Amino acid sequence: MRARALVGDFELTVCTDGTYLLDGGAMFGVVPKTMWQKRLPADTENRVVMGLNSVVVRTGQHTVVIETGIGNKQTPKMQQIFQNQTLLMESYAAASIDPDEVDIVVNTHLHFDHCGWNTTLHADGSVTPTFKNARYFAHAGEVAHGHLQLDRDRVSYLSPNYDPLVESGQMTLLDISGVGATAEICPGISVELFPGHTAQMMGVHIESGGEHACYIGDLIPTAHHLDPTWVMGYDLDPLRCIQERKRFYARAIPEQWLVLFTHDHDTPMARIVVNAKGKPVVA
Repeated sequence: MRARALVGDFELTVCTDGTYLLDGGAMFGVVPKTMWQKRLPADTENRVVMGLNSVVVRTGQHTVVIETGIGNKQTPKMQQIFQNQTLLMESYAAASIDPDEVDIVVNTHLHFDHCGWNTTLHADGSVTPTFKNARYFAHAGEVAHGHLQLDRDRVSYLSPNYDPLVESGQMTLLDISGVGATAEICPGISVELFPGHTAQMMGVHIESGGEHACYIGDLIPTAHHLDPTWVMGYDLDPLRCIQERKRFYARAIPEQWLVLFTHDHDTPMARIVVNAKGKPVVA
């Protein structure tokens, strides 16, 4: 367990699938290494440590999981590259969370490091839902894009993470479009389109008792990426990411939202303020 907080009557628990290694240049795009390494030092191969945060929200009526890490379906070659662990089930157990109690799973998008434990690979090669009693939610455009297997990002989309759920009807595919478009998942939990990293990436709003938290996915992957222009090489539309970050800050900062970071192992959640230089920083 990485962190726990109350948002109104809702209990939020941040669990983890461990860490993995990504190229620092890819994580910070055109930002020079001389700048970003002051915040997040790289190893001798220019790799930085990223977290894999999964948030469990207990609303009193539902147990909601947001993101499911990398999972256990990586090939030996991919495990060697990313050096990831498969710790999410152990993390849930440590936090006294039973996967069978989960009745809703939300994926902000369908890159392999966000939906890997949607399903579990067994020794006989079969793949089954990890959360057998849950309704899964993802954007229809993410599934469609993953099926295209484009040169730019096909490595990020692994069919066994979502296609079995789509085919069985256990995954509901949302079709929201346009700036500010939202969809309610259950009372107090909704999703909003924040395109840029992918065309249909969604943030997840958590609202209870007049308080507000948001799991913003890869729009702002870590607390080191708060500067609007510090976008990733992985972002399909970096200019749109900058625009969407500014739109997010226009609400999240004055309303004092609790922001949940998907890939920050050390700072999984924080409120954001504007410093004396006019830049967004962790409060």
